[in-house]
Amino acid sequence: MDLQHDDSTPRAPAARPRGWMRAVVVGTMAILFVGAAVGFIAFLSQLRGVEIKPARSADGIVVFTGGSSRVSDAMELLAGGYGKRLLISGVHPTNAVSDISRSLPVNQSLLRCCVDLDRSAVNTRSNAAETRRWARERGFKSLIVVTSNYHMPRAILELSHAMPDITLIPFAVIGDRWRDEPWWTSGATLRLLLSEYVKYVAAEVRVRLADAGIELAPEPSDQPAQAPRRPTTAQAN
Repeated sequence: MDLQHDDSTPRAPAARPRGWMRAVVVGTMAILFVGAAVGFIAFLSQLRGVEIKPARSADGIVVFTGGSSRVSDAMELLAGGYGKRLLISGVHPTNAVSDISRSLPVNQSLLRCCVDLDRSAVNTRSNAAETRRWARERGFKSLIVVTSNYHMPRAILELSHAMPDITLIPFAVIGDRWRDEPWWTSGATLRLLLSEYVKYVAAEVRVRLADAGIELAPEPSDQPAQAPRRPTTAQAN
């Protein structure tokens, strides 16, 4: 008896596109993860572990508020003759020079003669814009930049983009937490570094696109602006 082929016999299922898409997604995520890890290591390699006084003086000094001992270290540099004037960028609108003098054991005449306060900057990008305006008004061609070690890469990135014609000399401030324990043993420090790394990458992407003629957000103006209202606990960075 002849056997007839039964078309109803189940066939092996064809390769499903879902498996291929899943492999692409997983592979892409793995590449992104490895790239982010390598970038984070490169970011950490830029951070200084000890404070090193600048090898030379500059026309001016700028310090970005937002971290412990930044302003006091900047005042020490000013008193040591490392710059002619000091800009404290990111000061709360209600704070005055007298408020700073009460918290720092510094020469009052130095504060009155050689310190300028920027009350309008609210983040690192506006810090850079205000610093550019201040430096151009005074004809400064070189600046010592004072900020925390973890914040220095982003600060130099923003300042270099805002004023490529001015020489920048970094002075990285090392906080007590950084000195007391390795960063990888502290969850709070690790979260701070990861957050700063994300901000740094975002700033790097925006700056590179701007250099290519793609402006994602308008650059802050050099014109003095009225300082925005901020809570007393706000920090510039």
